Amino acid sequence: MKIAVCIKQVVTREWPLRINETGVWVRDGDASFEMNEPDAYALEEALRLKEQHGGEVVVCSAGPARVSQVIREGLARGADRAIHVHSDQLAVADAHTTSAALADALESESFELVLTGLQSDDQGFGQTGVLLAERLGISHATIIMEITSSDGQIRVKRELEGGWFQWVSMPTPALLTIQSGINQLRYATLKGIMAAKKKEIRTVTPDVKVEDEHRLVELYAPERGKQTQFIDGSPEVAARELVRSLREDARVF
Repeated sequence: MKIAVCIKQVVTREWPLRINETGVWVRDGDASFEMNEPDAYALEEALRLKEQHGGEVVVCSAGPARVSQVIREGLARGADRAIHVHSDQLAVADAHTTSAALADALESESFELVLTGLQSDDQGFGQTGVLLAERLGISHATIIMEITSSDGQIRVKRELEGGWFQWVSMPTPALLTIQSGINQLRYATLKGIMAAKKKEIRTVTPDVKVEDEHRLVELYAPERGKQTQFIDGSPEVAARELVRSLREDARVF
């Protein structure tokens, strides 16, 4: 089974948020980076499928030279080779542009499965995988919690709202967006880190124009504040008002 896994490099979640001069993105020049968490689960699932059925796992990442960090991490965890879609402009591109660049790099190879994380930890739109499937002309399913494969078919378990799940059978090639928590992540061993240095990384320049379909207007840190509301009246009246306020104002249930 030949599997491609799209991974993204994102700013580390523990890094203190600093807005850049334009006011629409973070100051990533002095930030630390890590692999997008949902993509790490997608990579782990691909490695498990390879262990069960054999084949090859190829990691693919789009962005500037610094994304080689997560590419090497993916190779150290067990991927066989990598594709780096190199472009400085893809560091903050939207799903429309990113999916076009990834499709340009992947369509020349015949992958049976393409896995992505459900969404990214930075922009979090959850659209890159869906748009990539459309550009590659293959079927797709989202929010995947389990994958089984046999006789050229895959059967996937999708997470729905309200605690419900849906099983879907579909042909390959296919693209799946993986939900976090689908498996237990493995970490790179010293042997894996050393082996990663010898694995192939193919660098390609995307033949697409960066024309984002959406525009960030303003980026800012959430404002912290406290507000106290007093509820008067008898216990019965106060209880009804408290329940109403929690449901309609605070929306906690």
